[in-house]
Amino acid sequence: MGKLENKVAVITGGSAGIGKAAVIRFVQEGASVAIWDVAKDRGRALAEELGNKVRFFEVNTTDIASVEAATLATLEAFGRIDILINNAGITRDATLLKMSPEQWDQVIDVNLTGVFNCTKSIAPRMVEQKSGRIINTSSVVGLYGNFGQTNYAATKAGVIGMTKVWAKELGKKGITVNAVAPGFIATEMVAAMPEEVLAKMREKVPVGRLGAPEEIASAYAFLASEEAGYINGTTLSVDGGITL
Repeated sequence: MGKLENKVAVITGGSAGIGKAAVIRFVQEGASVAIWDVAKDRGRALAEELGNKVRFFEVNTTDIASVEAATLATLEAFGRIDILINNAGITRDATLLKMSPEQWDQVIDVNLTGVFNCTKSIAPRMVEQKSGRIINTSSVVGLYGNFGQTNYAATKAGVIGMTKVWAKELGKKGITVNAVAPGFIATEMVAAMPEEVLAKMREKVPVGRLGAPEEIASAYAFLASEEAGYINGTTLSVDGGITL
């Protein structure tokens, strides 16, 4: 029996990268999964591949009406929501002097407002059932900053702040809230970078390699399980030691 048997999880940005790895891992652990994403072709294909325990919902997390509709549709499909993984995120990198207001707004909308919208919609349902796990995806960039990522670093630091507030507010209601801060992860997007760039990235990591999406999925699965019932308000860095 898996550690998430009979649980229902919502995973945003679940059609590719870390989100896809999380969907696959959660199904392996016995959970039913709702993929929330804007990439409908990829999302539907993944849901079809994984079988009847997975459903895809086209959701724009920056739009609270879209999120609320998806919450209701997920509840209709599965009857409850036990786990929320706020995994969806984007980058629009530029130095401060070159960053446009549009680049700032786009990243804030998806990475910060989107997390707020999904949690705002789902948390009341968890309160009703007196249990739940909320896991927010931050980044080592949110802890230590990174050149050319003012917008991204601001959102990922903001996610850590929201995590701590929600852990205080929801802990007494049977809901834990934690964050995961990935380091350099070998997603499809990262793997497409020039080899010399990848080599420099690997050199910075004490363990000498990039992380795998599946390793972040493992952190999600642990924090979503009963084994992590006394972990609340923490940020788990999964980064190979790059922040040391």
